[in-house]
Amino acid sequence: MSWVQIKLEVNPKMVDELEDQLLALGACSVTYEDAQDKPVYEPKLGTTPLWEKTILIGLFTANTPMELVTASLENYFSPEPLPSYRVEIVEDKDWEREWMGQYHPMQFGERLWICPSWLEPPQPNAVNLRLDPGLAFGTGTHPTTAMCLTWLDAQNLNKLDVIDYGCGSGILAIASLLLGAKQAIAIDNDPQALQATADNAQRNHINPQQLHVYLPENFSNTTTDVLVANILAKPLIDLAPKLAPLVKTDGLIALSGILMEQADQVIAAYAPWFSLDYFKTQDGWVCLAGRKIATH
Repeated sequence: MSWVQIKLEVNPKMVDELEDQLLALGACSVTYEDAQDKPVYEPKLGTTPLWEKTILIGLFTANTPMELVTASLENYFSPEPLPSYRVEIVEDKDWEREWMGQYHPMQFGERLWICPSWLEPPQPNAVNLRLDPGLAFGTGTHPTTAMCLTWLDAQNLNKLDVIDYGCGSGILAIASLLLGAKQAIAIDNDPQALQATADNAQRNHINPQQLHVYLPENFSNTTTDVLVANILAKPLIDLAPKLAPLVKTDGLIALSGILMEQADQVIAAYAPWFSLDYFKTQDGWVCLAGRKIATH
């Protein structure tokens, strides 16, 4: 099936009403793109921010009379001129294969590989984590996840317990178990993330007795040898008093999802309980790691 799309460069304040307008004109879907390559790093809680200049894309079937669509949009914007736009034919592709082609096996540290579930691992004898990137965020491609995976690979996790707080796809909890951890607890406030974690654990033949998934409100606090949290700086700071008691004295912690300019604030928030330092930096992001110190 062939498609045609219209791309409009608009003010982000207009996207909601314009999305409704495009759907009313017969658009099969409406998506957003950044017009200036300016990423939004850390939104305020409960918000869905857009870029200063946003491209709104309406996708229509190929037989849609686009001249009527543009005429309707011109009438909608009148007396103001219609924003800059272009109409494009979209090639008919095997979109599933197109998407799958974006992912490839990646190595983290010395032992660990993350492999898309449809590809054979390049090193069959390595520690291979099979992942379906379509289920939830957390594929290893983002610097914050990559740094956590590299940190986990560098630890001796044999017979240790691990908590993955904000587990997403479960990639860090599952990697911990494949690297020798005795048990992992995966916690996330999104039920879909917990389902993705369970599915990925099954894909990697994880013993169900070794991996436990919880919503935060259903988790009965317990202590662990290792805690890893790849979230964002603001929630990490807010969670410091909650996460600190979960880690045993002399236990390990790794925190990621932190921009360089936020690192000192996170270190200060955890200073009463942990000795934290930079483990790694990548593309403006930081992974902090350290041990829990004895408190009196």
